[in-house]
Amino acid sequence: MKSIAIIQARMGSSRLPGKSLMDLRGQPILAWVVRAAKAVIGIDAVIVATSTLSDDNQISDWCDDNNIDCFRGSNDDVLSRFYYAAKAKNASYILRLTADCPFLDPAVCNAVLYLLLKEKADYVSNTSPPSWPDGLDCEGISFTALENAHFEACLTGDREHVSQFIFRNRSRFKTHAIICPIPGLSNERWVVDCLEDLNFVRTLAKQIERNKIPSYIEILTILKHLPNTHQTNISVSRNEGLAKSQSIEKFFEVNKFDRSIAMLERAEKVIPLGSQTFSKSHTQFPKNVAPLFVSHGEGGRIWDIDGNEYVDLICGLLPVSLGYRDPDVDHAVREQLTCGISFSLATELEAELAEQIINIIPSAEMVRFGKNGTDATSASIRLARAFTGRDKVIVCGYHGWQDWYIGSTTRDKGVPPLYKKLTFSVPFNDLGAVRKLLREHSGEFAAMILEPMSSIEPVAEYLNELKALLHKHGVLLIFDEVVTGFRYSLGGAQSLFGVTPDLSSFGKGLGNGMPISAIVGRADIMKQMEEVFVSGTFGGESLSLAAAIAVIKKMHREPVIETLWNTGDVLAVKVNKLITQYNLDQVITLNGCSPWIILNFAVYQNVETSAVRTLFVAEMLKRGVLILNSHNICYAHNSTDIEKVVSAYDGALRVIREAFDSGSFKEWLNYPAIDPVFQVRKL
Repeated sequence: MKSIAIIQARMGSSRLPGKSLMDLRGQPILAWVVRAAKAVIGIDAVIVATSTLSDDNQISDWCDDNNIDCFRGSNDDVLSRFYYAAKAKNASYILRLTADCPFLDPAVCNAVLYLLLKEKADYVSNTSPPSWPDGLDCEGISFTALENAHFEACLTGDREHVSQFIFRNRSRFKTHAIICPIPGLSNERWVVDCLEDLNFVRTLAKQIERNKIPSYIEILTILKHLPNTHQTNISVSRNEGLAKSQSIEKFFEVNKFDRSIAMLERAEKVIPLGSQTFSKSHTQFPKNVAPLFVSHGEGGRIWDIDGNEYVDLICGLLPVSLGYRDPDVDHAVREQLTCGISFSLATELEAELAEQIINIIPSAEMVRFGKNGTDATSASIRLARAFTGRDKVIVCGYHGWQDWYIGSTTRDKGVPPLYKKLTFSVPFNDLGAVRKLLREHSGEFAAMILEPMSSIEPVAEYLNELKALLHKHGVLLIFDEVVTGFRYSLGGAQSLFGVTPDLSSFGKGLGNGMPISAIVGRADIMKQMEEVFVSGTFGGESLSLAAAIAVIKKMHREPVIETLWNTGDVLAVKVNKLITQYNLDQVITLNGCSPWIILNFAVYQNVETSAVRTLFVAEMLKRGVLILNSHNICYAHNSTDIEKVVSAYDGALRVIREAFDSGSFKEWLNYPAIDPVFQVRKL
């Protein structure tokens, strides 16, 4: 079993040509990398892999002069160059290094290689997720995984970037990650990719003893005494080369779902619908053309188990407010994991998070925690009934799966008729409907719960007048902010609209994907929980509490909410232009606020809305965008993501227009139309 290090090197960098052999304190940058690679314990050989281009003769000549093995291969197909270099050395395991990382730390590489060998893994890296300084990058790959990638990868990006195929097809490979023990270092930039980087490393190199291989701790110590040095290259983005190739390749070809289809057959034998959530199940996606099982996520994208990549506009049904694998939240969870998860008593985290929530949410005087939105809405209803001594409730919007609400919808199977008689639905913005119910059932309603906004914005003074009307009749006002909280405003929609309800329910984005919700409200009502039984073993589960604290801190520290609004607005404006361009204004409209735009489909030319929506979803999926019927924006969605979404819209709307123009729309559907999960019963 042979382990080797392969250093990718070239002279043809577009941003800093010739960087591999540029001088760094009397030696080429490449020499620093070779020296570090040779110091990695367990490495049997170090090879420099460069291209056959004439410009790279300089690298080959330098290797010859310094007795370094050099392999030459394709300039564009880096994967093949890497594969044949490994094959020529009969390697079983390979460390992939690059010639632009002069401060590579052998100890970090040791950890990657050791884990690769110990676990007999296919892939181990310290780059995914990024937690180390950019410039300490090290990937360990088994030859078997490399060979699979070489013979199967066909996309340009997969050939240009050695490990991209393995990353996309993560569910097929045994992978591990080495996480930096020191938080906050992912923004450090010690790589050489532009002139600013070169000046930065030259400044650092002057402080390093000649021919010494510095550890990353030593580099950090040097930087501590050179505080202004960071400013020289801090504005350069990480992995710009990969981002550039992704932007050139408009979208990854999505054309195979063999593993998803097989997994569904397996899952349905043991799980009803093969999924835990109706809206995430196969029933909500076009048959045989949609991903059904996710492998992993990064930022604003996800990859399915077939290796297909998507810009994700579902974001877990909205809990992913920051993005997948957010470094701050992930670090908070890892740190808490070292202390434990669920305990026999309460933790300090509960009070800390409650205090933070009280500071930002207007209606919050006291707080209790749950695990999902249904926990929070159901607890608020029970509290309202206990406080008022009344049983009936008015609902407006979606409020979860418990009997008290779902009995008012078409998904009411299994709900006792008695519960159905206690819940009454009203349209949004309709004070008249509320007055009618209050008059007909005087003194019987405990509360009205509503989403303060979804696809429809509240008309002027609606929420204020609603609150006054309800209070006049002794009825509590409950805001369901499971979606709007931590999305429209840090204090929720109630902060945005300036209306304070009696109770509020929060969830989803509070934990950036970790399961947590919150019931907040007036102290006199919340105090009822000292007698009302709202209690759960995992209400104080510490990982989710730590995640929520990290989310709130990040939203205070960074322009998260502002970015959600700006990104959502940019996308909405561009999509509306395309809708008009394809003369589909009567078919598709965008409604709601920019962080959560909802698509409405109308009957057109006698074509049902379900058929139009199904064709739309299918065409967006074909173009690498995962979407249902809304723009669920997250903080990590970047300009490249939005460009891909707009490009997908352009193609999808063109197809819809052609389908209508053909006069036989349904012939364009090669799969059954998708029906909504449920509908609210009409009174």
